[in-house]
This record gives sequence, structure tokens and C-alpha cells, in this order.
Amino acid sequence: MIQLTKTGIDGLDAILNGGIVKNSTTLISGNPGAGKSILCLQYIYNGVEMFDEKGIYLSFEENESDLRQAAESIGFDKWPEYVENGDIKVYDKQVLLRENDFSSSLEILLDDLENDDYDRLVLDSLAMFQLFFESEKEKRTYLLKLTDILRENGLTTLLTNEQGAVFPDTEIGLENYLTDGNIYLIQTPTDSGVSRYVWVAKMRKQNIETDIYPMEIDWGGLKVHQNASAFSMMSEEESPI
Repeated sequence: MIQLTKTGIDGLDAILNGGIVKNSTTLISGNPGAGKSILCLQYIYNGVEMFDEKGIYLSFEENESDLRQAAESIGFDKWPEYVENGDIKVYDKQVLLRENDFSSSLEILLDDLENDDYDRLVLDSLAMFQLFFESEKEKRTYLLKLTDILRENGLTTLLTNEQGAVFPDTEIGLENYLTDGNIYLIQTPTDSGVSRYVWVAKMRKQNIETDIYPMEIDWGGLKVHQNASAFSMMSEEESPI
């Protein structure tokens, strides 16, 4: 029987038919401001808060105080406490980018990655991660190596990826093929702000709902609505939001 890791995010586990496959790697893609980092903070926080699962957060873009402020700003009040007691382990950009090559940074992580205490991991983001590498081949090699290490050590992982286009119809990168699942966060402008959607495009070993669903970001993080969206890039009037 396939074991699942629940995200604890309202509505998302339902369209995933229970959660993310344990020990898998899922790519979270979206354009800037779509909610990728919030989803990842929520995934790690909920792991501790709801499921007694410890998490590791690798941030190539923020320092630890920025992450703490972001977490507290959406209602994850116990984030500092969980970091302090080791339930959440944060490696920020000051640590990860201290070395000039990824092998050195990986050495810093290995003790925790090989420690059975941790169940969840986030890498935010691949855009910064790939700055370590001079070629696409080198990037692919290390990404494969990293995902294998994470899987071997029982970590259920989310990777974030910057999506330039509003709708992910043309940008199918290497990362999409190396991961077990792909979730896209989509935002489209409206007269009153933005409309937000989530699309679970792929999950290996799993039956999923592949419709596009409306979501919102509010106090407490992301919430996904169960009514599938009549999604349209042309007319906001077709949106149920």
C-alpha cells in the first residue's frame, strides 16, 4: 500500500487524494508572488504542528530571520519555537551559499539528511540552486544526486521553481522530468487584484484530480476550494472567485 504524507493544507490533500507520496520529490512551480514559498512554509510547519513530523527548510533566497517573519506574518506563530527546539531545521542562504561549490554545501547538510529524525524537506528555490553550476549537464547530475539522497533518507520533498509564463504550457524544463510530482500555482490579474489557482499536473503512483482549482492566500496560509474552476485566461467573469 502506498504511504502518503499529508500537507495539512485545506483542500490540497483532497485533490491529491490523501496527500503526497511518501519519499517522493514534488516540484512546486509558479510565477513570482504565486504562493510557492508560503505553501512550503505551511508544509513544513503543518508537519510539526499536525503530524509530529520534523522538517528541514533549505532557502537559497532568504535568511533565517526573513523566513521567520514570513511564517509569523501568516499565522505560523510557533515557527521560532520549532526552530529553537530543532523540530524545524533552517539552512538559509548565508549558510548554503557560503561555499562556492555544491559538494561543500551538501557536506554541511548530510548529517541532518541522514538523520532519521526528519521526514520533510523543502528546497527554495531551484533558480538559485542552479547558480552553483556552469552547465546544464552538471546541474542535472547534481539534481539527480540530491533527489536520490533525499529519497534514500526517507524525506518527502518539495522543490520550488520560478515559472516565467502565467500559464505553464510551454516551459517544461528538466526539473519536471526528474521529479515525481508537479504542482503549478497560477495567478491571473483581475480588476480587483488577482485570482489564484492550483493545478496538480502529475503525481506518480497516484490517482489525482487534474482539474484546475481556485485557491486563496489568507491568515493561516493557502486554502484550496473544492469546486473545479471554469478556468479561463481570457475572461475573469468565468472565474468562480
